[in-house]
Amino acid sequence: MKKIILLAVLFYGSLSSTFSQKNIKDKQAILETMHMQQDAWNKGDVDAFMQGYWENDSLQFAGKEIVYGWQNTLERYKKSYPTKQTMGELEFSDIKIDLLSNTSAFVIGAWKITHDDKSTIGGHYTLLFKKINGKWLIVVDHTS
Repeated sequence: MKKIILLAVLFYGSLSSTFSQKNIKDKQAILETMHMQQDAWNKGDVDAFMQGYWENDSLQFAGKEIVYGWQNTLERYKKSYPTKQTMGELEFSDIKIDLLSNTSAFVIGAWKITHDDKSTIGGHYTLLFKKINGKWLIVVDHTS
């Protein structure tokens, strides 16, 4: 009986360790996507910034209005931020990632844009990430 219990504890421990390592890798991959977006934004490259989103008509973006679809979201960003100067310098902070499953994650945090004149705008966001074809992408974005 002791051997069975010991084997169960060892199996669960190794399984738990595997899940923990996977969770760390998934969270790191999500952070890398967000870091890529921040870098692209700060270079004035909206097209590269959009690579963090699911390129699909089912993408949902809720800000001042609700926008459906990747292309519509891209057009919204380009209309709202037509130049690098209007884009300013983006910073994400207070990021909290909750893995909901092997393929879904909920992310909450804060954003701030600083312009050349040192004026700032900012707010908070909630994101639903999905792992699609091995890549973590935003499928729902609510930014206020």
